Amino acid sequence: MEHAEPIALLSFDIGSIHIGPTVLTTWLLMILLGVFSWLATRRLKVDTPSGLQAMLEGVIGSMEEAIRAVAPAHGVQLLPFIGTLWIYLVMANLTGLIPGLGSPTADLSATAALALLVFFSVHWYGVKTSGWGYLRHYLAPTPLMLPFHLLSEISRTIALAMRLFGNIMSLELAVLLVLLIAGFLAPVPLLLLHIVEALVQAYIFGMLALIYIAGALQTQPLQK
Repeated sequence: MEHAEPIALLSFDIGSIHIGPTVLTTWLLMILLGVFSWLATRRLKVDTPSGLQAMLEGVIGSMEEAIRAVAPAHGVQLLPFIGTLWIYLVMANLTGLIPGLGSPTADLSATAALALLVFFSVHWYGVKTSGWGYLRHYLAPTPLMLPFHLLSEISRTIALAMRLFGNIMSLELAVLLVLLIAGFLAPVPLLLLHIVEALVQAYIFGMLALIYIAGALQTQPLQK
């Protein structure tokens, strides 16, 4: 009987599109989070909340409080995006602890996609709040500054992708190397470090995204 192949080794093609382990793991996380969200919220109660409901309300309340600390007037507006980003990143970063799976965020293509999502979200929120006049701030204080503003946008997007990728990839590599050299018990402290670092990196990525979006929301369009 053949052994089941771990998802980290699976890949296939749909026409000219290659589907690798990072995409498969991301799809799996999306399905699990979607099913969990539906099950956890289908019987909410106001008078007698369950323990799970109380825990989820505490998590959502903490995220909204963190968002309001950076963008006081936009907590409700930003919670769906930033909250979802935080939840996904925590789960994605911790997925590497499961045998047969790898963290999607240990793949540069995944972190680059997340960074691009943040990049476009920043300008979407900016235009939504201030109109297309928001884009004129790239010409301040003089149109000569446009190339420098654009370079700043590109460099911070690249840094956002590389920071998350580098930290998660290095943690997984360190655990693998110690496991190969010292056996199964030695990596336990590194696994604990992985959990802490996964939470920290998810928080940092989401907080940087929040800061960038808050900056766009607070940008005043230049007058013609």
